[in-house]
Amino acid sequence: MPDHGSLPLAESLQVTISEDKMQAYLVFKRVEGELKITSRELEQFLLSQGVKYGLQTDTLYLISQRPQDFYFTQNIVAVGKPAIPGTDGYVNVLMGGDKSDDKRPVEREDGSVDYKEVTQLANVKSGQLIAERIPAQPGVAGKAVTGEDVAPKEGKDVQFKVGKNVVVNPEKIGMYAAIDGLVTKTDKDKLNVFPVFEVNGDVDYNIGNIDFVGTVVVRGNILTGFRVRASGDIRVTGGIEGAEVESDGSIEIAGGIIGSNKGFVKAGQNVRCSFIQEGNVIAGEDILVTQSIMHSNIRAGRSVKCLGAKGLIVGGNVQAGDRVTARMIGNSMSTATVIEVGVRPELRQELGDLRTSMRQLAENSEKTEKALAMLDQMAAIGQLSPDKLALRIKLTSTKRLAQEELANSKERILEIEKTLEDATTARVDALHTLWGGTKIVIGRYTRFIKDASQHVSLRFSEGDIMMVPYL
Repeated sequence: MPDHGSLPLAESLQVTISEDKMQAYLVFKRVEGELKITSRELEQFLLSQGVKYGLQTDTLYLISQRPQDFYFTQNIVAVGKPAIPGTDGYVNVLMGGDKSDDKRPVEREDGSVDYKEVTQLANVKSGQLIAERIPAQPGVAGKAVTGEDVAPKEGKDVQFKVGKNVVVNPEKIGMYAAIDGLVTKTDKDKLNVFPVFEVNGDVDYNIGNIDFVGTVVVRGNILTGFRVRASGDIRVTGGIEGAEVESDGSIEIAGGIIGSNKGFVKAGQNVRCSFIQEGNVIAGEDILVTQSIMHSNIRAGRSVKCLGAKGLIVGGNVQAGDRVTARMIGNSMSTATVIEVGVRPELRQELGDLRTSMRQLAENSEKTEKALAMLDQMAAIGQLSPDKLALRIKLTSTKRLAQEELANSKERILEIEKTLEDATTARVDALHTLWGGTKIVIGRYTRFIKDASQHVSLRFSEGDIMMVPYL
């Protein structure tokens, strides 16, 4: 068989390598005349073109046997080995904390809820392991067809978010309770162990107001006019009237909230209950209701879900950072009902405050600049007295701090504006009926609903609020 050498082959064949270097392709440039070639020669040619790994020997053999079958196609002749990405680390909570989030309370025939976990507390003992940190696993390097190693995307490690009354072992892989109490998650997902204060009955004149550095369990109702404040969770086996109830963790109510437009219920994390009537309810994350939300003011950092047998939201104003889901929204009498999603309510406020403080900072910076310029001139002609020198040092430090603060504020404003623009995940879902008389706000856009629709989802798309079937 004639020896082609690399030159004739280079004239007849062309090798290209994909951008990610995971594939090499062979194309015939010249197809006239008969081409005789061995698979060994093809391998040598590919090596001369920088293809050193993952050669598809079967394909090369077939090409050497019948080149004409491969003339007019792009033939894959080498395949690299992709890198396997590492896995991210995570914190596995063994006791309490976010465990209750997984447990759906048992719903009875009438739609009310059997909150067994309100009465069965996951108490831990001092020294008990409550969470373990699972480290990130490294990735496995891949190989390009050119023979070089391809670095994998490494997994990210997470750290414990340490709250109160917990300790972490020196290896930083186990978190333990420092006291007897209840494991509670608070803002920014910190894990705490709080002591438990139990009230066997109603919070009324016999008990008075409660302000407790821990978790409060009320085996009864919280009556109008009383205040319950806890740095842990609050769990109520009855209901809440027009009281002021505030927790850094979550609030679980077996009954409902009948606020009569008095007081409020406010949780750093979640609020769960059967129904809300004329209530003011605020949650850092989710508000989960099994029956109905009627004529209430509701604000959730993440989502509002009303999905029991009734699953009704009617009247009032319901705001959520990301999503509102209910079976029925509004009613057949077109009662005015406002649903807002896509902006965490407190972010609008923060944006305004940041802009005001930036204006103030800019004005002050200008004054500092002028004073410094004058002092610099005096220094240039050697007229700087000791007190003026001290002033110059102080002003320079003030200027640096102001610049840092301005940069931080600018960054935060951009962050918030990005959230305002990014209303793409925000949506309002009506699993059964969305009635007329409802006003839907997504991000900066508003849509008034005139006629009832069934099984719909509203989301923002291409500058407008679109109504699509709920799947």
